[in-house]
Amino acid sequence: MINKNSPIPIYYQLAESIQKQIDSGDLQPGESLPSEREYAEKFEISRMTARQALNQLVNNGYLYRVQGKGTFVADKKIEKPLVGITSFTEDMLARGMKPSSELLHFELIPATEHIANQLQIKEHRPVYEIKRIRLADDVPMAIETNYISANLVKGLTEQIVNHSIYAYMENQLGLRIEQATQTIESSIAEPIEAQSLQIKPGVPVMRIQRIAYLHDGTPAEYVISSYRADRYKFMVQMHRK
Repeated sequence: MINKNSPIPIYYQLAESIQKQIDSGDLQPGESLPSEREYAEKFEISRMTARQALNQLVNNGYLYRVQGKGTFVADKKIEKPLVGITSFTEDMLARGMKPSSELLHFELIPATEHIANQLQIKEHRPVYEIKRIRLADDVPMAIETNYISANLVKGLTEQIVNHSIYAYMENQLGLRIEQATQTIESSIAEPIEAQSLQIKPGVPVMRIQRIAYLHDGTPAEYVISSYRADRYKFMVQMHRK
């Protein structure tokens, strides 16, 4: 497993070997790994080298540490292709996972200047403010805040919001989302977000802002989401012209 004569650093070889065990399923999510000392003794390397290998896998989301207990295999990240427009519910069902939501806040509010600009409506017009924790197989994946014009999407209820807003818009109102603009940036979890996502404050999250549009260019919703960086990753396929 370790070739000490190779130009490839030893810590990198060890990290790659452990990663292959995770990818192949030989090491399962939640399984405990040997200690740095055990790796060092097994491969006759320094504990510093073993620590560097494990640190790399922790930083890349393959492993996680529990104070006083050791290092464990992390759950595999959910991969979301950045092609097409799908709802969280559709994404999870496509992966054989059970989607659900925990509604934190549902209220009709007057649009602030910023929200009005995003939805291209007049300031103070009524909008739904919806804050939810999005879960997959009962594990928190993201915390999401939606702003939707009440004059466009009429009749929203908590029951509808707990199921699928997109399904209601398309099947009941005949409003079909056709395109969207989305920005993704790295950030750190604020205390309230961390509590909802069951992570530590200051842990990295992916902050996403999206405006979805109907076929005629009318903004249908403005969404601000924070995704757990340890459970989610985005993939984009590109072609050279």
